[in-house]
Amino acid sequence: MTSESGGELPQRSASVAGRVRSNAAWFLRAGLDDYLIAAAAAPGRLPFIGAYLEPVGGIAALGVFGARYLPDFMESARVRLAPGNSPSRRRERLLADSLMADGLRDILPADELQEPWPVGEPGAPWRHAGRHRSLVHRASVPYGDAPGQVLDVWRRPDLTGPAPVLVFLPGGAWVIGSRVLQGHALMAHLAERGWVCLSVQYRTSPRHRWPRQIIDVKSAIAWARVHAGSFGGDTSFVAVAGCSAGGHMAALAGLTAGEKQWETTVDTACDTSVDAVVSIYGCYDWEDRSTPARARFMDFLERVVVRRRQSRHPAVFHDASPMARLHASAPPFLVIHGASDAVIPVGEARSFVDRLRRISTKPVGYVELPGAGHGFDLTDAARTSATVNAVGRFLDHGYRTRADRPVLREAIRCDG
Repeated sequence: MTSESGGELPQRSASVAGRVRSNAAWFLRAGLDDYLIAAAAAPGRLPFIGAYLEPVGGIAALGVFGARYLPDFMESARVRLAPGNSPSRRRERLLADSLMADGLRDILPADELQEPWPVGEPGAPWRHAGRHRSLVHRASVPYGDAPGQVLDVWRRPDLTGPAPVLVFLPGGAWVIGSRVLQGHALMAHLAERGWVCLSVQYRTSPRHRWPRQIIDVKSAIAWARVHAGSFGGDTSFVAVAGCSAGGHMAALAGLTAGEKQWETTVDTACDTSVDAVVSIYGCYDWEDRSTPARARFMDFLERVVVRRRQSRHPAVFHDASPMARLHASAPPFLVIHGASDAVIPVGEARSFVDRLRRISTKPVGYVELPGAGHGFDLTDAARTSATVNAVGRFLDHGYRTRADRPVLREAIRCDG
């Protein structure tokens, strides 16, 4: 009792006082947008039903800040859909296969690049989601103790023997981490090729501010290293892939193996490294605010995702920026980006790849798709087909040529 009154109670009082000051400062500087997002996120804190209402806050944040990108979307659409551009758009789509081959030319042997590229399914990829999900072997498998820490296991019913493992991270601006639609074409393709795919759901802002998202991703990778074998996976080879915010976290996870600040819920004996990274229209810079577009993006991070100011917490943004975390021992990378991306400009991907190629000793593939915008894998059949085939060839090659590494054989607890 004496110990508590002499130590814990003053600390608790100081903590409460700190939260009061922080909340008061927020109310003083908050604008109408902030109040709207906070009100929409409040139901996510309710007991029992809060977990089901958390996406409301994310949707509100996307609506508020998405409106700021509307002029960019409209201008991009006006250029692409201008009269007379239809032949050009068709030519751009037909180039997808050859561009993928060019992007892999320094990684894959020539005979593999000469193999014909399969023709994709007609119609928007999202329309085939139901059929793709027939390859879900087990849904909503917990990789941690929290309600939002679940994943789906994709694999062929007749899978035999250890199979390489892909951890897939859906996008959603760090505020929607749903595994409902994104990545289905890719995971179905890989499952047919004999892979085990884990589609990860992670906790999101504004209910859970950064770095909760990357902590969950690290926990899922650690879980895969130990438990994917129960589903036929080869835990000695775990790759990670993602789109948009998922691409950002895939890149970050690949560059920060063993980062203790983000492994607070992971047993220290677990392995959170990955053997290959695929980032599709990912984000790579969390520090630059040199242009109006960059300042707008950083404002979104500060007010919704991180909920801290860069000027006061620069280390948080620096540590979360893949561009700032490059090193020579990075795993093999494949980066794919649309040249007409109005959300994450293609120049960001180019800069990331250029710097990574100068520093890394491992292969770095890059494919830039003319005419492709953000989220093309949900709407564009031709480019999606080329993408999933290229990713499949890149990952298969990585698995075949992997260096031997020890396998974690003990069932160590790795969930969050």
